[in-house]
Amino acid sequence: MSSVLADVLLVAALIGALALVHRPLGDYMAAVYSSKKHLRVEKWIYRSVGANPDAEMRWPAYLRGVLAFSAVGVIFLYVLQRVQDKLPLSLGFKPITPDQAFNTAVSFVSNTNWQSYSGETAMSHVTQTAGLAVQNFVSAAVGIAVAVALVRGFARSRTGDLGNFWTDLVRGVVRILLPLSVIAALLLIAAGAIQNFGDLHTITTLTGDKQAISPGAVASQEAIKDVGTNGGGFFNANSAHPFENPNGFTNLLEIFLLLLIPFSLPRTFGKMVGNVRQGYAIVAAMGIIWFLAVVAVTWVEYAHPGAASQIAGGSMEGKEQRFGEGPSSLFAVSTTMTSTGSVNSFHDSYQGLSGGVLLLGMMLGEIAPGGVGSGLYGMLIMAIIAVFLAGLMVGRTPEYLGKKIGTREIKLAACYILITPALVLIGTAVAMALPDGKEAMTNIGAHGFSEVLYAYTSASNNNGSAFAGFGANTPFFNTTLGLCMMLGRFLPMVFVLALAGSLAEQKPIPATAGTLRTEKPLFTGLLVGAIMIITGLTFFPALALGPLAEGLGT
Repeated sequence: MSSVLADVLLVAALIGALALVHRPLGDYMAAVYSSKKHLRVEKWIYRSVGANPDAEMRWPAYLRGVLAFSAVGVIFLYVLQRVQDKLPLSLGFKPITPDQAFNTAVSFVSNTNWQSYSGETAMSHVTQTAGLAVQNFVSAAVGIAVAVALVRGFARSRTGDLGNFWTDLVRGVVRILLPLSVIAALLLIAAGAIQNFGDLHTITTLTGDKQAISPGAVASQEAIKDVGTNGGGFFNANSAHPFENPNGFTNLLEIFLLLLIPFSLPRTFGKMVGNVRQGYAIVAAMGIIWFLAVVAVTWVEYAHPGAASQIAGGSMEGKEQRFGEGPSSLFAVSTTMTSTGSVNSFHDSYQGLSGGVLLLGMMLGEIAPGGVGSGLYGMLIMAIIAVFLAGLMVGRTPEYLGKKIGTREIKLAACYILITPALVLIGTAVAMALPDGKEAMTNIGAHGFSEVLYAYTSASNNNGSAFAGFGANTPFFNTTLGLCMMLGRFLPMVFVLALAGSLAEQKPIPATAGTLRTEKPLFTGLLVGAIMIITGLTFFPALALGPLAEGLGT
């Protein structure tokens, strides 16, 4: 079997598996967030934190819950890193420096999981499990909760109530993320991933040098890393490390896991608003963009333009021999379009044009299909923009799902889509204007610029992956990237929840002959076009200076 045919079958198998779980998982998540019953363990959690799970919240109260919970998480994780040498199972590791501890705490709480450290040589067992792995669960649950609040804004009318943040948070962890992660961890262990709390193992390499091999609870962290679209690996090599990703089966499984919830949430959206065809329109838009990106990156990597790749006969530098161009490209596209940041190859080694596609996937706002929760609410914001544009074309007041898109709604949506471009472009400009940015680049010219642009794009969009050659562990980058991660995560949530509250207060508008049918393929095409045009106009100059200049110059 040729490698091209094998890659085609791999993508087909992945799409088939996602299609099989789309309906049952989406329906299950809709039932979870619509249920009036509380599990016994959930009741215990509510009592322990002093929360009333049945109290409805308006959007300011819901937002306060999100911000307060996340702030406590940042403080706890920061302190844990600073005192890890005094805790059990420290493995002899020193405390993390203040700037790096701030960066890592914000990174994991914001579901970014950017890592400016090597996990196996810096973080103790306690920090990895009680700190980082726990945040993998709760940060993902926060994202789903905000998305569900926005969906309730569309589904409800004549009320400002959006549900209860604490209930949504706990249910997301207990009923969705935890069961899926347990199943995924067992599959990974069965396939060869490690899971233990052993001490460091010192081995002698083939050259006679001594090397310390770190064990750990890898499979359990790997599971929630992908299920929660987190991306923070136990090891510095992330999913290129055989302890995290032992073989081809686990490679496909991990891609499936990071796409699982984002591609199923549109079904949840459709069920909760009472029209599953609306969910199909959203997931179709997500799938079209994702598939086109997979084709583009894979084609460029197989074409291997450039003298060095042509002499070598392929574009394998920076990629695992176990996987090759196809599975590596599929993983790269899926991780950059889901805010996961997990990698099985070094994106710094990709061709200029394919690296540009990976950058574009994040610049779209990571909505195809995006992170758990954040992908859905980002796509719904873009749907509102698309409806507004359609209304301008025909001279009609825009409506979406029976809700009028007025001045307040479009202002909130506009503020949402302007936040991350501002963070990315301003951050990149400041870094390039200062010596810190130039010193961090390991390449010159267009590729070096792409490294800096990629870093701020990844941080501001809460992705967490990086061009591997970029030296980000400095006080300047730990601080500025940490601020981008924090603002890029929580400022959009302010506008999403305010929009949800505004929609929930409206009374439904009955559909007429002039109402735009947003469940039709025409609207899906309009939505995809609006996303690409808005992003292209915003980021094209920056892309032209980096990956486009590099790709067209080879």
